[in-house]
Amino acid sequence: MSLLWQCAIVLAVVAASAANEDFNVDCEKHSIKVTWKVSPELVENAARLFLGHCVPSTFSVLPTGEGMATFHYNLNGCAIKKRVTGKKHIYSTNLTYRPDRKPKPAAISHHIKCVYIRPEGWIPPFLIPAYGSAEGHGGLVFHMALLNEDLTGLAKTSLFPLGSFIPIWAAVDQKDHQPLLLLLEECVAATTPELQSASLVYPIITNKGCLADGKTGNSRFLPRYHSSAILLYLQSFKFALGEEVYIHCKLVAWDPEVFDIEKKACHYIKETGEWELLDDPSQSDLCKCCDSSCKPRLKRGVDSGPQGLVQNSVLGPLTIVEYSETRIPSEFVKYPTVKQGMAVFSVSTAI
Repeated sequence: MSLLWQCAIVLAVVAASAANEDFNVDCEKHSIKVTWKVSPELVENAARLFLGHCVPSTFSVLPTGEGMATFHYNLNGCAIKKRVTGKKHIYSTNLTYRPDRKPKPAAISHHIKCVYIRPEGWIPPFLIPAYGSAEGHGGLVFHMALLNEDLTGLAKTSLFPLGSFIPIWAAVDQKDHQPLLLLLEECVAATTPELQSASLVYPIITNKGCLADGKTGNSRFLPRYHSSAILLYLQSFKFALGEEVYIHCKLVAWDPEVFDIEKKACHYIKETGEWELLDDPSQSDLCKCCDSSCKPRLKRGVDSGPQGLVQNSVLGPLTIVEYSETRIPSEFVKYPTVKQGMAVFSVSTAI
């Protein structure tokens, strides 16, 4: 790829369908950055803003009530189309607002195009031996965010009454990688943004993917809408009430076809009194170790297996308040339905 960008002259061409839309496009060396200021009416449905098929990298609400969406992605991602014509490399896609899912048309659409002057001596990638052999390795981007009650966008509050539910979303960008499975290997709540040996913590997910809080409370994983994302429906707990709390999680990107006692997402089903594997209940025997220790027995002189791509993430601060002494009995808890194709987002961390 480096040959493509040497001595390249970058041009950005944006075709706007409405004069009052406020957005900016930066065609960078290997990526595209689009900032889009949207009206207050669109803030609530910010999860339906797209660049190609990608949701915003970040989204914030401005003091005016308007929203600022930023898309910052590699030119090879987000279904961005590339054409080579004469002396130019042209990357194009659409910036859209889609209140309804496809095949319904977008309510707002802008054509985005970046044009690069082709450097002399450039060779089409398919003529280069072993091209792409390193593609799909490294550069993964992980996300983690608090969601609103109906799981359609970011939470507007970080204040949660005791016993209410805290929807937590985590994901890893697929981009050009092979299919990935995102797992929450460990999660704890703490009163500090950085974990220290003296930190007071509350265990949420332990034992390599066991949702321990689901046995004492009503927390559980919600059905996935994609293997690269996971939704934790966490019931707020009696820990550090009234104080700032941070959720520390170890995120692991893994092979979606391979589960074992160290690579799993297990939650406790109170109706059956048993642990269940989120992604394949027929393999729930992998979760039996959740009540003991989920460590494989290693033969002498044999190293442990691959660990996957790992990222430590912190979410917060949030505050749990003692709103009522009444706890919701588990038999009355209703878990939300995850809609196919839903899209949510947050600030990202790359490794």
